[in-house]
Amino acid sequence: MSGTHKYPTISFRISPREREEIEAKIFASGMKKKDYFVRSCIYNRVCVVGKKETVYQIVEKLQEMQNCMVELARQINKEKPEVTTEEIRELQTSYEDMLKAIFWMLDGAKYLWQVNTNGTENSPDSGNC
Repeated sequence: MSGTHKYPTISFRISPREREEIEAKIFASGMKKKDYFVRSCIYNRVCVVGKKETVYQIVEKLQEMQNCMVELARQINKEKPEVTTEEIRELQTSYEDMLKAIFWMLDGAKYLWQVNTNGTENSPDSGNC
């Protein structure tokens, strides 16, 4: 039977702001949306294990943000800036979302550089992730 799916669909409505925050976390996680949502719903949190590709994507995004900030500063220092207050607010919101997502991901990966009080290393399999 064409047009029918084997598994049911789950859907819900969110605000545009919530969507922006979720999209930033999905980007920082490096996961597919489906995988992110499933893990988030089932486990109430998502454990991100860094991959080289994900780290490169984040570094590229941070470089893009830096270049944009330099350009923004250059425009603000002009007598007649080309950027509007609304554009600055949108940029601020977008950057806050991305930085929160990156900090969230790094917090989930802190087991990589932290040692327990008993001297053993943490790992994602030990229940701390």
